[in-house]
Amino acid sequence: MNASPTAERKPIFRPKLIECLRGYKSTQFFADLAAGFTVGIVALPLAMAFAIASGVKPEAGIFTAVIAGFIISALGGSKVQIGGPTGAFIVIVFGILSQYGPSNLAICTIMAGCMLLVMGLAGIGAAIRFIPYPVTMGFTSGIAVLILSTQIKDFFGLTVEKMPADFVEKVKVLT
Repeated sequence: MNASPTAERKPIFRPKLIECLRGYKSTQFFADLAAGFTVGIVALPLAMAFAIASGVKPEAGIFTAVIAGFIISALGGSKVQIGGPTGAFIVIVFGILSQYGPSNLAICTIMAGCMLLVMGLAGIGAAIRFIPYPVTMGFTSGIAVLILSTQIKDFFGLTVEKMPADFVEKVKVLT
């Protein structure tokens, strides 16, 4: 079937922010402001803690949370989408920082963003429904154990000059 030249084309991607700002009222602004304040109270200290656990300064976590939060809000596909710091990244960021340094972490971040963009455009996110629940739970539990291993030194007040990024090496240093 041929489409007429005057037929309206539907855009491939339209951020939800564009639709949400149509007819936006002051009452919605104050509700959004209160919600943003509430999220900020939780997310900013959490972002600082994740930054410290990843081996960088706390302000890096704040910058990351603010910039990522703005991008997620501006380009997200849902008006109830939540974005913020994720504990699973502690292990990844710590490993990259300790082995390759902050400049290569920036390169990895850009590469990951490009990969996510390509996967999103290809619709690969729908494949998550084919991953079995035990695999997802195993991954999540494994990340929890890895994060716990990064905090043992501080919890017990141990003095370790340089904590290795590898889990097995961490266990050797701690025992």
